[in-house]
Amino acid sequence: MVKLLTDNWTLKIISLIFALLLWMFIMGERRLEVGYPVPLELQSLPKGLMVANEVPSLIDVRVSGPRTLLAKISPNDISVIVDLSDLQPGLTTFKRLEERLNLPSGLRVTRLSPSFIDLKLERIKQKLVPIKIVLVGEPLSGFKVGNVRVVPDEVIVEGAESELKSVSGVTTEDVDLNGVNEGFSLIVPLVHRGIYTYFKDEKTTEIQVEIQPVEGLSPAEKSNIEPQKTDSKGEGDN
Repeated sequence: MVKLLTDNWTLKIISLIFALLLWMFIMGERRLEVGYPVPLELQSLPKGLMVANEVPSLIDVRVSGPRTLLAKISPNDISVIVDLSDLQPGLTTFKRLEERLNLPSGLRVTRLSPSFIDLKLERIKQKLVPIKIVLVGEPLSGFKVGNVRVVPDEVIVEGAESELKSVSGVTTEDVDLNGVNEGFSLIVPLVHRGIYTYFKDEKTTEIQVEIQPVEGLSPAEKSNIEPQKTDSKGEGDN
């Protein structure tokens, strides 16, 4: 028995090494399937146009191929690239996204979700719209709101042409008047709840509110009005 094990031991070791190499090769070439969340890249958007619909930022991709190739892939190296350079305003459907996937040769896409995307391009337009001040609350008893000014009183909104048609104005954030007994000026943010429209430049405005005593109060009523203590910088200043 010992002689059988020791005879031609060199040949037996070589055979064992070849068997191991063959096993490693077979395991390395074994096909696997792996899933990746792949970013969707929109490139070369024509000047003066914008995307005006919901487009997924990630595509779920399943890829099959040899284990050795899959082991070398990083999800950061894969993307779905869509070239927009020749597109005109309107709706375009991009099918067969797997053909736009930058995969190494030897790998095959087995599934994409979504398998296509609809892309709506619109012209970017601008519109000058009025600013409406939103006042909430009431001044201190015995006082009323006088003149109210906003500077500037208009702002430019920019964005998708179709949505811009329905934009008739914007508002300020709420300006609280509770307990106020004297005029003030304040820089306030503007509010616009657009989806594909936005402020071009200005996002704030200055409001100037005049607070006046209510006319017709008796001397006794006026004597009950105490001046409100306010910060010398005014509400909203830091």
